[in-house]
Amino acid sequence: MSGVEYWQEINKASEKVTSLMYSFWRMYSDWGNWQFWVLLLFLLGPLIVLLMKLDRKRTLEILFYGYTVHMLWTYTDLALIRQGFIDHYYFLMPILPQGLGITASLIPVSFMLVYQYCIKHEQNFFVWTAGLSAVIAFGFAPIEKVTGFITIGKGLTIVHLFFIDIMISVVAYGMTNFFVKFYMARK
Repeated sequence: MSGVEYWQEINKASEKVTSLMYSFWRMYSDWGNWQFWVLLLFLLGPLIVLLMKLDRKRTLEILFYGYTVHMLWTYTDLALIRQGFIDHYYFLMPILPQGLGITASLIPVSFMLVYQYCIKHEQNFFVWTAGLSAVIAFGFAPIEKVTGFITIGKGLTIVHLFFIDIMISVVAYGMTNFFVKFYMARK
């Protein structure tokens, strides 16, 4: 099979998957289902809290950190989904990433608030990050599993999610510090 033929097969399979995702969404995950409203709450609730609690003096720094957490978690989640390690059974819209409410709002905002707290009160960021990662991985993820929002398989465990949370938050922290120092050096 040539490269062009492979891509034709991939495109056919992709169209079939897209059609199935739309059908599933209409039957089990659209606004007529309670899961949709929970996911919308996961998306909007943390953003509202962030608007009320965000330190206006360091807005760009904190938002950059959160944006980095969001992007890293979204790409990680997409890779985990593609490899079959995790599945999000409910989603806001079929055209959006499946874990959007979690990876775009709940996790980043949680880490942003911890980051903000640590820099404002001179607390150990790594200790607080480990604590938040434990709450998310060992508290929140099992609730998602029990309620049927996600499945975790193929050897991926809650412990892996804990370390992924830590790794992503530390990488985002390093990137944020790099750009803050880069910005301050230019002043």
